[in-house]
Amino acid sequence: MYTRENADKFVESRKYLLNGEYRLRYHLMSEFGWMNDPNGFVYYNGEYHMFYQHYPYQPVWGPMHWGHAVSRDLIEWKHLPVALAPDQEYDRDGCFSGSAIEKDGMLYLMYTGHIVTGPDKDLHYIQNQNIAVSDDGVHFQKLACNPVIRPEQIPADVSQKDFRDPKVFERDGVYYAVLGSNDGMGSGLLLMYRSDDLLNWTFVNEIARSDGYMGDNWECPDLFELEGHDVLMLSPQRMPAQGDDFQNLHSTAYMIGRLDTVQGRFLYDQYEQIDCGFDFYAPQTTIDDKGRRIVIGWMETWETEIPTQLGHYWAGAMSLPREVVMQGDKLFFKPIEEMANYRHIGYEASNILLDGERDLGVSGDCYELEVVFRADQAEEFGLKLRVSGDEETVLSYSAADGRFLFNRDKAGIGLGGERRTKVELKEGLLELRIFVDKSSVEVFIQGGAKVMTGRIYPGAQSLGIKAYAKGSCSIVSFKKWDMQ
Repeated sequence: MYTRENADKFVESRKYLLNGEYRLRYHLMSEFGWMNDPNGFVYYNGEYHMFYQHYPYQPVWGPMHWGHAVSRDLIEWKHLPVALAPDQEYDRDGCFSGSAIEKDGMLYLMYTGHIVTGPDKDLHYIQNQNIAVSDDGVHFQKLACNPVIRPEQIPADVSQKDFRDPKVFERDGVYYAVLGSNDGMGSGLLLMYRSDDLLNWTFVNEIARSDGYMGDNWECPDLFELEGHDVLMLSPQRMPAQGDDFQNLHSTAYMIGRLDTVQGRFLYDQYEQIDCGFDFYAPQTTIDDKGRRIVIGWMETWETEIPTQLGHYWAGAMSLPREVVMQGDKLFFKPIEEMANYRHIGYEASNILLDGERDLGVSGDCYELEVVFRADQAEEFGLKLRVSGDEETVLSYSAADGRFLFNRDKAGIGLGGERRTKVELKEGLLELRIFVDKSSVEVFIQGGAKVMTGRIYPGAQSLGIKAYAKGSCSIVSFKKWDMQ
């Protein structure tokens, strides 16, 4: 039997084994073992709480627990005791993803209980929804009435086993939960349930379904209001690529529309990719005391080997927190303002002419860059980061087809590959804000119009920063800060 206490004791006794070579400096990671989806992201009692899918015993996916950390600024995190362990009959094979909500000063976690029912754990299982409650935000008690949403409350024409990741929210005094599922015939979909008390739930409707091009199962929905609109985020599995977009095996997308709570329908016209890079999944949002809508995703990719799984004793990390802002009919994702508080030892240069490759005279493995390029006559230009010998991570812009590229083919050990996304220059300018942290790169393009995230695993000696151009262009401004 797994217990919270045993998980905490095990982690405390094994932390000395950690290899720090690729440990991130200003991102949330587990203290030991495996981390995936952000769960229960909430601002409660003056702190940000992040729970996460966690297998504390090995750096591999296993019977899921809920790890727990808190922060006052979303950057510096303090680990708390494990919040949930699979210790009940209804969640014996995993406390899967879910969300959090405050009610009457108490913090409620709503999560999926996973039960394996046959010899093949990937085929034979059922799932249900449960509640755990805390009056201090640290110690959680599972309710005696669990499960609060049972498999028999799944509609007959929907998968009877994929039924998970409840996102709970309140609207007009009523609580709603949206859950990920599929129709068993290749189309992902979302279900919505309604409650007056968080304990007794009734099915409302299927609120949205794949158009045939959005994957065979939908996971980790998040539904919220932003500037008078409803926004739906989700993680479609096995979504076919659409040109440059949705190139990963499992993707993330958002829709801006309207939720009809009476009919139980989410009405929208189009969908967009949330992050155009390699490693961003299962994003979850919260609203804070400043009224900001903040999103964080799992900065990793399913069904791939992660270099830190071998000999490092940890795997997985969270992305930087990003403020979600509506501009026109699109969402922009911007680094939160608190990031500036961690800048240390700044460097600035301006009006750097480029035609060929140029060492910028600065280096590092944990820093922030703000760079503005003027395209001029260059057919291609960009930056090479974490450079040493043949090792480099390349961020570039191709003027011929208006695409921004993130290439990690020579980034070190781990997966290579390239991701591309359409980017429009603004009066001939390309504005980049880049965060490098030991084994991660996050690029915010044109003020957050596009974001690209990727894990890289270069050698410790790969610290160089270069700029290059094919044809002539210029760097209007270049700013670098170490992050401390």
